[in-house]
Amino acid sequence: MVHLDIKALSVNDSYQGRRFSTPELKNYKQHLSLLLPKIEVPKGNLSVYYIFGVSSKAADGDNLIKSFQDTISEHYGFNDNKIYEWHVKKVDVAKGKEFIDFDIYPHLATS
Repeated sequence: MVHLDIKALSVNDSYQGRRFSTPELKNYKQHLSLLLPKIEVPKGNLSVYYIFGVSSKAADGDNLIKSFQDTISEHYGFNDNKIYEWHVKKVDVAKGKEFIDFDIYPHLATS
């Protein structure tokens, strides 16, 4: 499991109008890319596990996924259409203590 001390960026803060990237998204992607460790992403279909530590109880867990997932898929060089299963958890934390934990592993089809 990878732990990152960074606040997740919501889709609302990532795009303006018809999906034009905001300055916040560009800054987030740059900052996040500096924090991401070198990992080997498995080939084939994938499953992911995300834990978002958020200081706002109003934060929607699904709203936090898009910008983060787009950034890690770009950084690690995989197409996020290969993700077939998501496990997502939201945890309340104090302001300034926001974080993201994630794991990427091979998807084991069950059907």
